[in-house]
Amino acid sequence: MLWIPGGTFLMGSNEHYPEEAPAHRVKVGGFWMDRHTVTNREFERFVAATGYVTLAERPADPADYPGAIPELLVPSSAMFKKPAQKVDIRNSYNWWVYVAGANWRHPRGPASSIKKLGDHPVVHVAFEDAEAYAKWAGKELPTEAEWEFAARGGLDGAEFVWGDELTPGGKHLANTWQGEFPYENRNEDGYEWTAPVGSFPANGFGLHDMAGNVWQWTTDWYQEHSRIDSPCCTIDNPRGGQREASFDPHTPEIMIPRKVTKGGSYLCAPNYCRRYRPAARMSQPVDTSTCHLGLRCIVRSRSRE
Repeated sequence: MLWIPGGTFLMGSNEHYPEEAPAHRVKVGGFWMDRHTVTNREFERFVAATGYVTLAERPADPADYPGAIPELLVPSSAMFKKPAQKVDIRNSYNWWVYVAGANWRHPRGPASSIKKLGDHPVVHVAFEDAEAYAKWAGKELPTEAEWEFAARGGLDGAEFVWGDELTPGGKHLANTWQGEFPYENRNEDGYEWTAPVGSFPANGFGLHDMAGNVWQWTTDWYQEHSRIDSPCCTIDNPRGGQREASFDPHTPEIMIPRKVTKGGSYLCAPNYCRRYRPAARMSQPVDTSTCHLGLRCIVRSRSRE
């Protein structure tokens, strides 16, 4: 882990997606943070020590999903499936499918394994899985503010983790999507799926993969920044919104609370989901795991001892 000294910074952005605005001043205390996201090897040690079974490895309770077809209640997780041709990017079901047997042990589908992926980030972990790992490791998940402050690496106000240019000198500094999403991936960064942790340069605090590779859970219940109390003033160590207000208003019949995830992933492209930026954020239902979502832990401390 690395010591993140804490401080005051400009959180969010007024230049991109609506849920990031308004940008506002935030202060966070110091904390230790994992140098990289939790890997398959690290998560495997946790499972071996505890016998833990992830949410994607358990059948869903029909009572939680009234009206769901039985095929969707078997142990499964959300997988990206690249279309063969150009599709309507307004409909994410054109590339997202639930795959039975997809889980952290089988990150690219039931026929895959992590045999040669020990140093890749663990994926297909729901929020309760991430919390369980953090507790076992004697750590915690970061708040959104802590995560964003750490991601910026001291570059307050910069658009990207490394500065204001996506590919300085033509060099890719994160595992993202090159080409027209979701059907054309030129793999210019060398990776179609996840990359081994630490494959790209660290930020100013020495942290790897704070942009791209996999999204990362935070502890904050999701709310748009526009709903923050007193956005004009510096907010000290914010802890996100309320659970009851985190439900997706577009699907009022589905009362599943959502957490904030940060960082973007290998599926983020310039033409879609341009969220490989510190200010970027996504809402994620706590019961949903995917092939591009992992975690990173922190330890809060008042000193560096």
